Amino acid sequence: MGDDKPADGIDGAAQADACYRSLVERLPDGIWVHDGTAVVYANPATLRLLAADSADQVVGRPLTDFVHPTSISALLDRARTLTLAGPAGAPAETTLLRLDGVGISVETVSVLTTWHGHPAYQVVIHDLTAQHHAEAARRRAEHYFTTVVSQLEEGVVVIDPEGRIEAMNPAAERIFGTERSDEQVIGHTIQSLPLVLLDANAQPLPPSRHPIARTLATGETITGYVFGVDRDDGQRRWLSGSSRLLNPDDARSSAVSSFADITEFRASRRQLEYQATHDSLTGLGNRSLILSRLATALASTAEEQPVSTVLFIDLDGFKAINDTLGHAIGDTVLQIVAQRLQRALRSDDIVGRLGGDEFLVLLFGITRPQDTEALVARLRKTTAEPIVARGHRIEVNASIGVTELRSCDPRTPEGVLHDADLAMYRAKPARRHQGTITPGRPGTSQVS
Repeated sequence: MGDDKPADGIDGAAQADACYRSLVERLPDGIWVHDGTAVVYANPATLRLLAADSADQVVGRPLTDFVHPTSISALLDRARTLTLAGPAGAPAETTLLRLDGVGISVETVSVLTTWHGHPAYQVVIHDLTAQHHAEAARRRAEHYFTTVVSQLEEGVVVIDPEGRIEAMNPAAERIFGTERSDEQVIGHTIQSLPLVLLDANAQPLPPSRHPIARTLATGETITGYVFGVDRDDGQRRWLSGSSRLLNPDDARSSAVSSFADITEFRASRRQLEYQATHDSLTGLGNRSLILSRLATALASTAEEQPVSTVLFIDLDGFKAINDTLGHAIGDTVLQIVAQRLQRALRSDDIVGRLGGDEFLVLLFGITRPQDTEALVARLRKTTAEPIVARGHRIEVNASIGVTELRSCDPRTPEGVLHDADLAMYRAKPARRHQGTITPGRPGTSQVS
């Protein structure tokens, strides 16, 4: 037994050494051993790192063949601080040289050990190439992102959880009118900027009610909202925006608001909407708009119904004006009559031009017949006042038909219009219905 113990001890040590060597041989990181001047061992990962086909190309060669001149002095200085009983050295970045002369960045950790009975340095080598490539790619991406964002026509603002501005691209500065401001915007809140936020209805919008505040509070992504800004220079800009968290997984993430300037688009759209619903000659609501308002009134409940009376107005003998004085003067007459009707009505009432010389009036809240009669008389009187157009003195009378809207009225807008039209014809005197032109003084005409 006694004779067997030393043999067992030798075999155990050999087995441990074999296991250690097997582990080192399979490590993905490089491991080499040097004596301060030459490489005495290199594992397969180190050989691959140095682009060597075999250990013979590395082992036995001077350390300086594989360490870049800018790194050799620091590497040796770190080695001299190591002791056999002490800890491993701190990780350090080093540049190695492959056999083809290409430099590679690595991280090394060294420990003082013994190699065949002599002091030596065992070094673990971790290739930083992939990490550096990733960092370089990230820096390029950040640079590209910064470049792209700075060139966008769309404004971009980053707001931190406390409501302070962390970043703002040049487009946002142009839209807000702060690009020439001497004051620093970064680090300040939106309310400290020289502008006023507005909601879609042009009412003041506190920053606490802006969608980006909701995004910061709830993490919700909000898109397609419209808001405005009144700038310090007096301009009002309308914006279409979106808000989202920069990092949805972080409860304390900042939020980014991006927005496009839609001021011109909004103005042109409103102009198109206005043109589609208004008469180009008189500026009154056109047939489509006035019938739409009438349809809304008919669809309302008895308690909600705001329109109580509909007036159909026709200008007597207007055809004679066009035939004798020309359409230009006829257009002037229609414009002046439209202005008079608007002035004679209350601000809540609506007047529109159906076409030609026909107008429709929606009266709100008039329930007594005597009030309607008084208003009709006033409209006839104001319409009959003489009109002077291009040297001609013209008098125009109006026939007005009245129809009342009943509670839960079953008629369609066209049905109401038909009844008002019939009432107008019943109210039209035969003399005016025929339409006559009475010669006036030279250069004047009278139409009745």
